Amino acid sequence: MPIVRWDPFSEMLQLRDEIGRWFEGSAVEREKGRKSAIWAPDVDIKETDKEIQIKADLPGMKLEDIEVSVDDDQLIIQGERKEEKEEKEKGYIRVERNYGSFYRAFNLGVPVKADQIKATYKDGVLEITVPKAEAKKPKKIAITSK
Repeated sequence: MPIVRWDPFSEMLQLRDEIGRWFEGSAVEREKGRKSAIWAPDVDIKETDKEIQIKADLPGMKLEDIEVSVDDDQLIIQGERKEEKEEKEKGYIRVERNYGSFYRAFNLGVPVKADQIKATYKDGVLEITVPKAEAKKPKKIAITSK
């Protein structure tokens, strides 16, 4: 008889996912005009003097299921990972991959050139480059004597 080990962390993750489903489509989310997210991709954010670089892990997703937008000082990444239908019939013992919609929003915190943002998607990694706008420099005003 095989030994079955109890993993308390997997039960905590299942509980978190279940609680997230309870609040899916809540009034707050409907007011904001978006769907509730079931999962969120992992991201790396790097800031240089000239730009902000964001890499998001979205393995197995199709390009047409991903959307990137900028609204004021927020960069938004959203989309949906669809469950593979042909695999549904097989008897799984464990399902750990997340399916459904996701939504991530990041406050950029600096002025950016929104019309020059570039996004590429390759091998399950979404890379977004956000160029920074020139910071406004204080204008020195000459003082003259009367």
